[in-house]
Amino acid sequence: MKFDRNTVIGFVVLAALFFGYFYYTNQEQTAYRKQKAKEQLVADSIRNANKPPVDTLAQKIDSARADTIRKLANAGGFKDAANGSEQLVYAENELMRITFTSKGGQVKKVELKGFKGLDSNLLRLAASDFDKISYPINTAANQSAQTADLYFSKIDSTKNADGSKSILFTLNSSDSIASSAITHKFTIKPNEYMVDFNVELIGADKLLTQGNMNLSWQYAAAQQESDIDFEKQNTQVGYVEDGSFDYHTIGRKSSKDFDEPVNWIGVRQRFFFTILLAKNNFSSGKMEWTMPPDSAKTLVRSTANMKVQLPVATTSKADFSIYYGPSDYHILKRYGLKFEKLVNLGQGMYAFVRPLNKFVILPIFDFMRSLSGSSLGLAIALLTLFIRLLISPLTYSSYLSGAKMKALRPEIAKLREKLGGDQQAMSMEQMKLFREAGVNPLGGCIPALLQIPIFFALFSFFNSEVSLRGAEFLWANDLAAYDDPIKFGFNIPLLGSHLSLFNVTAAATSFLISWYSMSMTPDQSNPVMKYLPYIFPVFLLFFFNKLPSALTWYYTVSNVVTLALQFVIQNYIIDHDKILAKIEENRKKPKTKSKWQERMEQMQEQQKRMKEMQQKNKR
Repeated sequence: MKFDRNTVIGFVVLAALFFGYFYYTNQEQTAYRKQKAKEQLVADSIRNANKPPVDTLAQKIDSARADTIRKLANAGGFKDAANGSEQLVYAENELMRITFTSKGGQVKKVELKGFKGLDSNLLRLAASDFDKISYPINTAANQSAQTADLYFSKIDSTKNADGSKSILFTLNSSDSIASSAITHKFTIKPNEYMVDFNVELIGADKLLTQGNMNLSWQYAAAQQESDIDFEKQNTQVGYVEDGSFDYHTIGRKSSKDFDEPVNWIGVRQRFFFTILLAKNNFSSGKMEWTMPPDSAKTLVRSTANMKVQLPVATTSKADFSIYYGPSDYHILKRYGLKFEKLVNLGQGMYAFVRPLNKFVILPIFDFMRSLSGSSLGLAIALLTLFIRLLISPLTYSSYLSGAKMKALRPEIAKLREKLGGDQQAMSMEQMKLFREAGVNPLGGCIPALLQIPIFFALFSFFNSEVSLRGAEFLWANDLAAYDDPIKFGFNIPLLGSHLSLFNVTAAATSFLISWYSMSMTPDQSNPVMKYLPYIFPVFLLFFFNKLPSALTWYYTVSNVVTLALQFVIQNYIIDHDKILAKIEENRKKPKTKSKWQERMEQMQEQQKRMKEMQQKNKR
């Protein structure tokens, strides 16, 4: 049994695209690992250089006393707020629970009710000591303090007519700056992940220099998925500057300067997104980020220093919003602020599949979810069946071309026997045979190539679809991650420390497709083309082992459908006697050569004459 040239071309192109993708992601991973190692080395050097020889209790007491004195000195007219006790305030809606703190009058922790973290508790965002929002205020002549270091002693809460709830933290000055006050107001709306954050300044002309609010936003994206490497590869910084959206993968860059007005900045890890939005835009700023070691269980720590220009007036107000929630395309698109552009439905070298995901895959998947109830595995199977139905005309065309090629196998075998090892002559005679029979040798290749964008669209889709996170199906505990029922206990190069069972079924069904297809195609003496179909499933086995089980499940179902279609079409739909009759009828018709065929034959004739001349000269 052999494999035809055209199907091999399809395999080679598909393999090239796979290798391209894995090379691209490997470069991403290598880049962030190098950056991470460099940052860790610098941090260790600084820590070791600054480490005191002996860290005694007395030194700790002295350090704390000095820090208190420094804060009191910087607090100026807000001395009463320099020291205090932290008070926590809780608010929630149907989607999340937020813990606020009086220290800095800010968010301390966000818990999403619809999602579980790695510890099986509610998933937490912005919950580390690193996370904070702050800005400097003038507290006295040549003195300033960060709002995050001050305690907002007055706390109020109100229920609004629209069902929302507002939490207000107020900071009042002492006598040195008369009638100065700062109020942070947070509003939580029903069924919303977006929190309104309003800053009201009384005595703003004294508190801010020339109306400049230099807002600092620190955010640490905590690890939320089991595979931290894969999650880091899918973590990005996004923003809208001067009305245009852009993003950076965290391993490729470490900072971004903003010279034009910025509407929002955000950090998206694989399935969750945190965004800081300035309703009247940031005028300029800079965002920097670092990647801690994996042991910190934090993907990235970002610090954004953004400038907000306020009117120079006695009373001034700055309006912000903060989104804490899933990177759900539908939810993000609803805001109309280009948030959804950071959802990876096709980015970088695979941006060409984004329209396919937006307008075809996503709507169909949503419909299949409505039909399948709670089983997302069934929804994926229905999606697969729909896609195969959609491309069935191409599939039929491909199999029909294969059947025609099979009908010519006896004649091709005679040509090979007649011409022996003269590959050039064999190629010329084979082209003539195809033209006489009215057979397009590329008929089985082109439909296969047209299916490749669908695979890469689904690859991006299954990596970013948040509904798959934690969804169980058969033996898979999480369709958004690889299934690992088989654990080795040691690492195998390329394969890893586990074996995905869905990956095995995908590779096995790919092997069966190759084996069946080989029996339907003309003989091929080239050993590379003979064994390539068997190599491809092995390639899948190694490189698909860490992919989401949703993708390998899709590939398994698609392969089973392919096998069924091949059997039914070849045995019950295609009439091989009619194909032979049609070929004979085509041979009787007068043939016209296309310009491409003429050029190809001229080239082959020229190559043949050159080869004959070379052989003559050797004699």
